[in-house]
Amino acid sequence: MKDFWYELKHVCKQTGARYGILHTPHGDVETPMFMPVGTLATVKGISPEQLKEMGSQVILSNTYHLWLRPGNDVVKKAGGLHKFMNYDGPMLTDSGGFQVFSLGKTRKIEEEGVTFKSIIDGSQLFLSPEKAIQIQEDLGADMIMSFDECAPYPASREYMEKSVARTIRWAKRGKDAHTREDQALFGIVQGGEYPDIREKCAKALVEMDFPGYSIGGTSVGEPKDVMYKMIDDTIPFLPEDKPRYLMGVGNPIDLIEAAIRGIDMYDCVLPTRVARHGALMTHYGRMNINNQKFKYDFTPIDDMCHCYTCRNYTRAYLRHLHKSDEIFGKSLLSIHNVAFLLDLAKDIREAIKEDRLGDFKEEFLDRYGRDVYERAF
Repeated sequence: MKDFWYELKHVCKQTGARYGILHTPHGDVETPMFMPVGTLATVKGISPEQLKEMGSQVILSNTYHLWLRPGNDVVKKAGGLHKFMNYDGPMLTDSGGFQVFSLGKTRKIEEEGVTFKSIIDGSQLFLSPEKAIQIQEDLGADMIMSFDECAPYPASREYMEKSVARTIRWAKRGKDAHTREDQALFGIVQGGEYPDIREKCAKALVEMDFPGYSIGGTSVGEPKDVMYKMIDDTIPFLPEDKPRYLMGVGNPIDLIEAAIRGIDMYDCVLPTRVARHGALMTHYGRMNINNQKFKYDFTPIDDMCHCYTCRNYTRAYLRHLHKSDEIFGKSLLSIHNVAFLLDLAKDIREAIKEDRLGDFKEEFLDRYGRDVYERAF
C-alpha cells in the first residue's frame, strides 16, 4: 500500500538496532517506538491531547473489547476510531486473538474460528479470521492484525505444530478477506519456544507478503531469557524493509533489549495498569508511591523526568491522592508511567543514531538496577 511503508534510516554500529521512519496514512512516526494501549478507545486516565503533548505516536485499541462494547457498527458510524475518540494520529488495532484465547476453557477452537462466551452478558459469540478483519475494517485503524492463536506457555511441540499450521491458514484467510487499501495488515509469527516452528511460521507469512510482521506468543508467562530467544529465533527470517512489532511488551529493560534485537514497535497495558496500584517507573528503579517515607517528600517522582506530573506535583501530594483513592491521582500516576516509556523509546532512538545503544543500556541499568533481568516489573 502506497500510504504505508517502512524506511530504514540507520543501523546502530554498536548493537545492530534499527532507527527508522514508519509512514502511515495519519502521519510519519519514528521507530523504535512504544505504543500506549487504549483498550476501549481510551488510554485509561489520559486524554488524546495529553498523549500528543507527551510525544505519543501510535495508540493501540482492542478489537475484541470494542466489538463487544460499544460495537464496531457504532465506531464505523462515528467515522472510525480516529473520529470516535478524537485522535488524529496513527492507530493500531489488535485482532482480538489474545483476549479470546485467554478465556481458557470457556472457548472452543475449531478450523472455522473460535466460539466463546461474552464477558459482558454471557451470550455465545463466534470470531473467525474473516470476522476479525471485518471488525477492524469498521474500526478503521492504520495498522491491523491477523487473527492468530496465541498459544499458552509452555505448550508441547505437538500442540504448537498444529496451532501454528492453523495460524498460517488463518493468516491467509484474513489476508484474502482484507479489502481496505488504507490499512496495513500485519502477519503474526507464532511458534512458542521452538526455533524451527517459528522459522516455518515466519517464512510462510513472509511468502504472503504482509506490509508488517508481529512477533506473538511473548509475555505469556515465559522467563525473560526465553522471551529474548523467541525474538532471536524470529528476526532473521523477517524482511529488513518491513516493520517488526513485538506484542505485549512494556517492561523498561525489555524495550532496550528488544530494540537491540531489531524490534521497531512494542505495546503494553503495563504502565497504566501498575500506576493505578501506585507502582511507578523511574530512572532510579521502581517506586511504590504508597510508601510511608513519601508522606513528607515534596520532590517530584523523578528528577530526570519532565512529564506533566513531575513538573507540577510532589510525591507527598501523589501519595495522598492515591491513599485517598482519588481518580485524579490515578490519572497523574498513569501520565508519568506512559511518559516514562515514551521518553525511554526516544532515548533509545537517539542512542541508535549515535551508535551507542550498548553503552546506553549499561548506563540505564546502573541507575535502574540490574536485578530487572530476574524479575518482572
